[in-house]
Amino acid sequence: MESVQKIVTITPKAAEKVKEFMKQEGRDDLYLRIYVSGGGCAGLSYGMGFEEKPEDDDFVIEEQGIKLLVDSYSSNYLKGTEIDYIESLMGAGFKINNPNVTRTCSCGHSFSTEE
Repeated sequence: MESVQKIVTITPKAAEKVKEFMKQEGRDDLYLRIYVSGGGCAGLSYGMGFEEKPEDDDFVIEEQGIKLLVDSYSSNYLKGTEIDYIESLMGAGFKINNPNVTRTCSCGHSFSTEE
């Protein structure tokens, strides 16, 4: 387990929403995992979920009172990424702003990078 700053950052609004979800789970000690996996029209897609503890190859980032986990594979695609929470007339949800993305699919759920 390694501790590294700024692979991923989280905005105050997104952090508050994550804390709300943790409260709904009845837990305030969970980690939020952000990961990249193969799939989708453009080749890669994002995933997020709660975990109780980090794995050995995880980077642990503490940001806005949230403990984020990023595995070593995903860290290659997520460097400099910001997680935000957006509310609009079209709906609400987490928005991942990734400077490494070179192409997205029209579905809006998958992406590719130059790597």
